[in-house]
This record gives sequence, structure tokens and C-alpha cells, in this order.
Amino acid sequence: MLWSFVRPHRSKLLLGLVLALLGSALELANPMVIKLVLDTVSDAGSLAMPIAILLCLFVSGLVFGMWHWIVLGTVAEKVVLDARASLVRRYFRAALLPLSRRSSGELVTRATSDTVLLREAASSSVISLINGGVLLIGTLIMMGVLDLVLLGVTVTAVVIVTILFLTLMPAIAKSQEKAQASLGLMGGILEGSLRAIRTVKVSRAEERLGSHILEHAEEAAEHGVRAVRRQAVAWTLAFGGVQLSIIAILAVGALRVSSGEIGVSTLVAFLLYAFSLMNPVMELSQSVTTLQSGIAAAKRIREVEAIPLEPDAEPLDGPATGPDPHPTGDRTGPLLELRGVTARYAPGAAAALDRVDLTVPRRGHTAIVGPSGAGKTTVLSLLLRFLEPEHGELLLDGTPYRELSPGRVRGHFSYVEQDTPVVPGTIRDNLLFTRPEAGEDEVRRVLDEVRLTEKIEALDEGLDSPLDSTSLSGGQRQRIALARALLGSPDVLLLDEATSQVDAITEAAITESVRRQADRGSVITIAHRLSTVIHADRILLMEEGRIRAQGTHEELLERDSLYRELVAALHIGGNDERGREEVVTGVSPL
Repeated sequence: MLWSFVRPHRSKLLLGLVLALLGSALELANPMVIKLVLDTVSDAGSLAMPIAILLCLFVSGLVFGMWHWIVLGTVAEKVVLDARASLVRRYFRAALLPLSRRSSGELVTRATSDTVLLREAASSSVISLINGGVLLIGTLIMMGVLDLVLLGVTVTAVVIVTILFLTLMPAIAKSQEKAQASLGLMGGILEGSLRAIRTVKVSRAEERLGSHILEHAEEAAEHGVRAVRRQAVAWTLAFGGVQLSIIAILAVGALRVSSGEIGVSTLVAFLLYAFSLMNPVMELSQSVTTLQSGIAAAKRIREVEAIPLEPDAEPLDGPATGPDPHPTGDRTGPLLELRGVTARYAPGAAAALDRVDLTVPRRGHTAIVGPSGAGKTTVLSLLLRFLEPEHGELLLDGTPYRELSPGRVRGHFSYVEQDTPVVPGTIRDNLLFTRPEAGEDEVRRVLDEVRLTEKIEALDEGLDSPLDSTSLSGGQRQRIALARALLGSPDVLLLDEATSQVDAITEAAITESVRRQADRGSVITIAHRLSTVIHADRILLMEEGRIRAQGTHEELLERDSLYRELVAALHIGGNDERGREEVVTGVSPL
């Protein structure tokens, strides 16, 4: 699991390992040189050479240590960057439905906190594990060179500590994994709650919702504390085992010195190795616990990366995904067709669309109306290739959708969502989001069409003002989204309740703008407010995933009872003749 993240940086990681091993070699040489110093003193020899060797080891250790630190730090940051880049690309190229089943807070957690856990595990911990193992074995070998009896005492302590330590590892990993899972849940609920903060406050649910979110935070803390306690026990066992081995070495070593079996310098050198044995033991214990956290994080990242991609998805850094410069259609038939299309949002679920046939001309305004759950939004999801049909096929300019990438299909559309989300940035960023190359005159034209020119000119920074709830109202942000769509000069303009937050005067201006767009291209509108679509060239009435009827407003009003019910539902009391005249004619009697 970790190797999949490390593989692209294996050459740098190998360099880090070599540097770590060189540092370990210098560390192993130090006690032997100190033994040489002691023997030289006892023999009344010159200390120049031993001291020079010690200084060389010291300087070399500093150089190798700094180099090792820089190399592994660089690898760690690149591993994190690669993981985050992979996640971000996956998010934006993933199929919409599987992606939308995960909360945005959870997805953000995977790209932030999980990649931080991966950082150490996939770089320095791997090296530390290998280096610590080599240093531990090297230290034991050097101890064996000095005295086998004392080595036996040391090995016994190390084996006991290792068995106890490895016994605790699975429990530590499980606690850390549960802590991260709880953290992901907390992030998802918190992100959604902050987006709905006004509703939360009006509902006086701050305490209730805050407590619910903090339950997940408490679960994460509980599992984290459990992991910390087990880590503390593991590290204490490791540290205590080494300390006990040193006490045993002192006791046994003193007896062997007094009996003349070993010299004092040998005991001192052995004790130095024993003290240095703490470093690889602690390094190994910390590396193993960090690796456990990293493996759990890597598993969660790979789970998110398993979200299926859109069919024939194009790379983010590939060519522009606009209309095909060599269209395959003959430009004489309908622009869009649905032929016997059946669609479901999950296998075994009820059909959202059931054997629907539909044609959309190259020009004109097509409106889709019907009760909730009739399949209106599903039609747009199919057209934009957010959803793939179970049966039947869709055609764009006579070419089956399956022969076109999603980018090529969407290059023919502009889309205004019902919730009209805005892009982080300024008003200009949002307007130019679809067509960054658009000129100032084109921007002014679409702002005039949606009646926003005066409002934006009144702002201190004009088009460069940040787009948020303080600079523009909800209805004005909705008009920004419509202006962005119009600026894209699409073949097809898709509007999903695009006038739901605007006043009647602005709605009339938007309707006029939509009419102009319908004269030069195709407009498809979903609307519950029938006043916005009564002048459409064709109205499709949907019910239970099928097209029940189609025609003009007057035709449907005359011959379809469900359409008359939808119209009547717009009136207070249902018998308001003045309101009925407004819906039928599109003009207020006032």
C-alpha cells in the first residue's frame, strides 16, 4: 500500500537510506574509537590519532545527517503533493453520482489530514525502519565482538521487549484507523452545517447540531487517546527493557572485569553500545507506530481513489474540451435526441426515466414541467452525462454519446443550477469561468441582459469584488450564474429553476434574454414556476419518469388535466380569475 506512493521517488529514497546507513556506521564506530582512546591512555601512547578520528567521525556525522534530513524531507513533501494531486484529479474526473454519495467534508479530510499522516509513513518511517533494524543488528554484532556473555544478556532483553511491543501493534493501528474515520465523519457534517448556518440559527439548533458534531470529535479523541496509551505502553516497554539490560550489563560486566575476563575499556565500550541501543529500539518503535497510521491513511486514500472515473474522461491538463472541431453530424436533424432511454440512480432502484423518447431542435425554447420526482432533473443529468442510461441511447448532432467524451459533450452546453453555486473568487472570475478569453464588451453585454450592470458598477472594486453573500444577494448571484452561462455562447442553454430567487421585474428581463438565446440556439428549462415558461415554444409535461404530454401552454391547458392542476396550484384559493388570466396570457391584468 505504501510502496504505491513511494515508488515514483524510490531513487531519492534509496539515497536517503544510504545516507542513513552511513550515519549508522559512524555511530557504530564511535564506541570502538573511544575504546581505542582508553587503551591508548592506559598504554601511555599518543592521543593525536584517536582524537583526529573522533573529530572526523563527528564532522562526517553532521554532514551526512543534514543531507539525510533534507533528502527525506523533500521526498516526504513530494509524496504528500503526489497524493493530493491524485485525489484532486480523481475528484474532478470522477463520475458524479459515486462522488456525490460521499460528503464533501470527508473528501477534504482525505486530501488534508490523511495525506499528512501519509507524509512521515511513506518517507522517513520507511527509512527509519530499515536503518533502525540495521543499526540494531550492527550494534549487537559489535557487542558480540566485544563480549559474547554480555551480548547474551542484551539479546535476551531485546527479544522480550520485541515480543511485547509487536503484541500491541495491531491494537494501536485499529485505534488510529477508527480515530481517522470519526474525524472524516465530523468533517462531513461540519462542512454541511456551515453551509446551512442560517437555517441552523433560525431553527435554534446550534447546541443540538454542535453536540452531534462533537460526538464524532469525542469518538476521534477517545480512539486517539486509546492509541496514545498503547503507544505509551509500547514505548515504555522498549525504553524500560533497554534500561534493565544496561543494569544487567553493569552487574555482569563488573563481575567479568573483577575476574579479569575483560578489560575496563571493553566494558565502557560495551556500555556505550548498550546506551546507543536505545536509539534503534526507539526508532523502530516509533517507525512501526507511524507506519501503522500511514497504512491506515493510505488505505482510506486508495478507497477514495477507487471512485470510478467518467467514461473516456480526458486529463485535466489535456486539450480544451469544447465542441468537436470536426462534428460528425449533418447539422440538419435535431441537435439532441433521447431514444428509448431508461435511467436509474442505483441498480435495482425505481426507474427515474422509463423508455423516454425526446428530440430537441437546434433553436427554440423547450420547457420541462411536472410534479416533483417526475424525472425533470434526470433529463438534464443525462444530457450533461452526469448519469449514464441503463437502456436506450442519447445522440448529439446525430452522434451517439458513447462515441464522445464527457468533455466533448459538455462543450456544447451551458448550465445554470438550481442552487446556483458560485466559484470561489471575484465576480470577474465567475463570469469568465466558462470563457476566460471573453472580452470586456461581451461581459458588459451579458450583465446588461441580466440587469446587473448598475449594481456591479456601484461596488467599490466593480468586477474585481469578491463574490459572496455580502457583495451580492442570492438573486443577484443567480443572475451572475445566468450571465456566466450566456457568456459561454452555448449550443444548448440548460436552466434548472434559474429564476427562483429573482423578483418579477428581473424575471421579465431574464425571460427576454432567454428568448434571445432561443433565437440563436437551444434553451431547455426546468421550472416549477410556470410563469417562466408559458411562452416556451414547446412544453413537455412529465409524470413518473415518462413524458405525459407536450405542446404549447394553451394546448396543454386545454387538453391535459395534470397541467391544469399544476396551473391551478399557483393560485391562492384556486378560483382567483385575475391570477388565472396572468398564468394563461403571461401578462398581469394590472
